[in-house]
Amino acid sequence: MPVLFLIIACALWGLSFPVVKALHYEQTLRIPEASSAFLAAWMQVGRFGLGALILLPLLHRVRPTRQELRQGLLLAFWGGFGMAVQADGLAYTPASTSAFLTQAYCVILPLWACLRQRQWPTLRVVGATALVVAGGAILAGLRPGDLRLGRGEIETLVGAFIFTFQILTLENPRYDGNRGLPVTFVMCSGIAILFIPIAWVLAPSSSAMIQAGASLPSFVLVAVLAVFCSVGAYLLMNVWQPRVSATEAGLIYTIEPVFTAGYALFLPAMLGTFVGKEYPNETLTFSLMVGGSLILAANVLMQWKRPPHDPSIAPMP
Repeated sequence: MPVLFLIIACALWGLSFPVVKALHYEQTLRIPEASSAFLAAWMQVGRFGLGALILLPLLHRVRPTRQELRQGLLLAFWGGFGMAVQADGLAYTPASTSAFLTQAYCVILPLWACLRQRQWPTLRVVGATALVVAGGAILAGLRPGDLRLGRGEIETLVGAFIFTFQILTLENPRYDGNRGLPVTFVMCSGIAILFIPIAWVLAPSSSAMIQAGASLPSFVLVAVLAVFCSVGAYLLMNVWQPRVSATEAGLIYTIEPVFTAGYALFLPAMLGTFVGKEYPNETLTFSLMVGGSLILAANVLMQWKRPPHDPSIAPMP
């Protein structure tokens, strides 16, 4: 049962990539003076603020404990900034490419462990890192003699690095026993509150904070992100991931970009029609298949036949 729910979470996260890009197109058409950084920060406020409001009625008999508050706020910090950087990068790179590059955190995690433990990386880590670098280079369209990554690819990799600390927070044994529902509510509330002043500072005008969401397409897309990609996906993750081993969870999460690549074959054109902006569907290019396969292979290599550990068991929300 936990595996099924985590796969569903991956499917919901995968949906966010084309939806975020469509939201950026729609808002840029109405507010051409708005920067991608402002739109990314505003989206965090709208998406997770609405998510917190959706969860609020479910908490009438549930109060977060001190440990749940601490974990939720840490998840808000790392997850919020990671998603903001990722959202800004999505303005400059295809949705499927962003999804595959985001999976780099599955290799960053063991590299971070090597640094923390002051140990040399194993051949497994070196091989997986090489696969991620090669896959990322192919996805970014690098050519011999051209060693420049685009803004979208760089920001996506930075976001993946930040997500590493979000995952470490969720896996921290000191939070064993935390309930998924209050932790998710604190996380959503924390992200929204954190990005209100950031969006305000980045706004091209005081009215832009209201104008960004003042259209039916914008509201619908933010609602989709809030219901499915925020409340749905993170509630499933926060409740069910503690019930499987880290090895199993790592393998499951590599499915996310596969869902995104599938959505990108048909969803962009539909979203483009909805927001009034041409947003062509992606195709299964050679670069996408090879680059994405290398990153998936790196994740599988890192997790394959690793010594399992007993999963922590958290109570139901």
